[in-house]
Amino acid sequence: MQKQAASKYTHETVATQFVEADGVRYAYRRFGKASTVPLLFLGYFNSNMDAWDPDVTNGMADTHEVILFDNAGVASSGGETAPTVAEMTSHCVAFCRALGVNAVNVVGFSLGGMIAQQLALDHSELVHRLILLGTAPRGGEGLTFTELSPEEQSDPEAFLLAAFFAPSTTSQAAGREYLKRLEFRTKDRDLPVSRNSAVAQLAAIREWGIIPATGRYAMLQKITQPTLIVHGNKDIVVEPINALILTQHLPNAQLIVYSDSSHGAPYQHATMFLEHVKLFLNARGEVR
Repeated sequence: MQKQAASKYTHETVATQFVEADGVRYAYRRFGKASTVPLLFLGYFNSNMDAWDPDVTNGMADTHEVILFDNAGVASSGGETAPTVAEMTSHCVAFCRALGVNAVNVVGFSLGGMIAQQLALDHSELVHRLILLGTAPRGGEGLTFTELSPEEQSDPEAFLLAAFFAPSTTSQAAGREYLKRLEFRTKDRDLPVSRNSAVAQLAAIREWGIIPATGRYAMLQKITQPTLIVHGNKDIVVEPINALILTQHLPNAQLIVYSDSSHGAPYQHATMFLEHVKLFLNARGEVR
């Protein structure tokens, strides 16, 4: 697979490409500093490549190669969306192998953070570092996700403002700026997520939330990669207690909690978040 030239493209201009593995045609976008271990971005429920904040992706692309992709059955990718996190993880591995990528740092947001944990556990040779955003461990606290629905939102912007940003004037203003940034890419936009894909994603999230009969957080002890956990202190989608649980049980993790912010904390505090990520990725050895 031919590698995209470094520094010529941005979130707004990079072309959507496709690669096939095991009969599934995956859509992806690749840009940034190609000499580094790439950052593989795994998105949240019912999101596509256009849902990532350009301030965040472009900021990370200044120093690292960025790979955005749609998992199987999501948006512009072919195949069917798997109903479990474990199966979604297998698709991530197939995608990386098809690209010839043998090492990644993973940025996992919400559902993507669940996949990132499973990926780090099952394929430790592939994953070097983890950045977990607004996510939770398997069997974490309050993971019934009864507020999520596969149905289309009648007002998607109002939904994002309510779920991703706190009620304060400052947070809501940051949310409106984020919505503007989502429109920066005007050509070659991604397809919307289908209802069937959303249904499968919701099934995977709810299965992840089931509390194991034994060893509730035992899998976390086996994830030894350096991990940065980022959460909003007022997250109404994934309760903030889950970020603390991850920090307590992952052997090599650090936690950053942003004030006056909900599920979209990294977008509301993008400048500070990028600085924290830069420090984390440049650190040598273990986090602590």
